Amino acid sequence: MMYVPLLVCAIGLGGLVADAQQIYSSQDDGITLPTVTRQVRPHYTQAAMAAHIAGTVGLDAVVLADGTVGDVSVTEPLDSTYGLDDQAVTAMKQWLFKPGTKDDKAVAVRVAVRLRFVLK
Repeated sequence: MMYVPLLVCAIGLGGLVADAQQIYSSQDDGITLPTVTRQVRPHYTQAAMAAHIAGTVGLDAVVLADGTVGDVSVTEPLDSTYGLDDQAVTAMKQWLFKPGTKDDKAVAVRVAVRLRFVLK
């Protein structure tokens, strides 16, 4: 049996203000969404493989104006017991993006990302 985490990225969610930096959402006027330039696959933990845990972890992440990922939170947990939720967050923090823009300036944009763990 082969274990492969597959990646699925969906962009969206609402905006808010944090640390005096405006964080935009995909619904805000004039926003160009970030584009993924590097994805990092989450690691399948041995315990999760042994327990045959498979499915999707939903994440909420802020892509910063420099294209790195800031805050990441789990919105749709899959597995907090065997570590897949934590692995998804760790991987997401390593992704890189071409940043989103507003009025031709790079800005922070909140995105929704779904990472799928598949047992093959």
